[in-house]
Amino acid sequence: MERRTIGAGALEVGAVGLGCMPMSWAYSGSRQRGDESLRAVHRALDAGSSLLDTADMYGPFTNELLVGRALKERREDAFVSTKVGLLVGEQHIVANGRPGYVKRACDASLRRLQTDVIDLYQLHRADPEVPVEETWGAMAELVRAGKVRALGLCAVGARGGRRSGGLYDGTIRQLRRVQQVFPVSAVEAELSVWSPEALETLLPWCEARGVGFLAAMPLGNGFLTGTLTPGQGFEPDDMRARHPRFTGEMMAANQPIVVGLRRVAARHGEAVTAAQVALAWVLAQGRHVIPVPGAKRERWVTENAAAAGLRLTPQDLADVAELPGAQGSWE
Repeated sequence: MERRTIGAGALEVGAVGLGCMPMSWAYSGSRQRGDESLRAVHRALDAGSSLLDTADMYGPFTNELLVGRALKERREDAFVSTKVGLLVGEQHIVANGRPGYVKRACDASLRRLQTDVIDLYQLHRADPEVPVEETWGAMAELVRAGKVRALGLCAVGARGGRRSGGLYDGTIRQLRRVQQVFPVSAVEAELSVWSPEALETLLPWCEARGVGFLAAMPLGNGFLTGTLTPGQGFEPDDMRARHPRFTGEMMAANQPIVVGLRRVAARHGEAVTAAQVALAWVLAQGRHVIPVPGAKRERWVTENAAAAGLRLTPQDLADVAELPGAQGSWE
């Protein structure tokens, strides 16, 4: 697989990563099977999808434990990214950016991941009660201690649907502040055919500074794969059950996006899928962009990894650009 670099430190990863969250959290609990997910992680590493993206809050903790089972056997094949800063309670999620907590959380993640070093440690959310510089400073100390190789920041802001500027203004302000403390190697934010807002300001900010961009949800929470049926319903613990783009009405209204992706895919052969076109579109947004599609089965991991070899033509990209905007919004 093509390799891409993250940050000024030129950390190399496969062009397509693997989002591990669906294996343990936020998607259909009845379909989460540890052994099956573990096989999917190994398949990703076999295919060159070396970036494994997890977080301590996924589960909570169980996702890191799962990834750790793979890392125990194949640490040299993997680039592990995990996150800190959010605590999961019974009915709520709260931020904790206190320096002492950050250091304890890192040690706990290292134990669960069964590794001596985290390749990319990301601040999941800044704590409004703690200056972000203090949190980032504690994370920088972890780099100096050899427990972490590089630091990243997850973007803040409303979910897709808002087309006006300013969506990522808060994230860019945070980035400017923490850059004064220690270099930012990567930013993780949503980017997909149906949520392209990061292209306006956030992606250019990263490109101008040599900061890697991890594209979260590049398949639109599964919608852009074309495998979901409008009105199919979702389990209560599935985040899409409360997502305004996943009502039966909105899924039907957004089908033209999938149809357009399939039309482009057909030009490249019968085996090419809408999902692969969606990932290839993300890859085409810049050499510093790494899509991180979530998956928990070998079949989907294999399909996603193959997208790294798909090259969209100028006509393909123009046709994707002409697709209608997604209907349904968080607002």
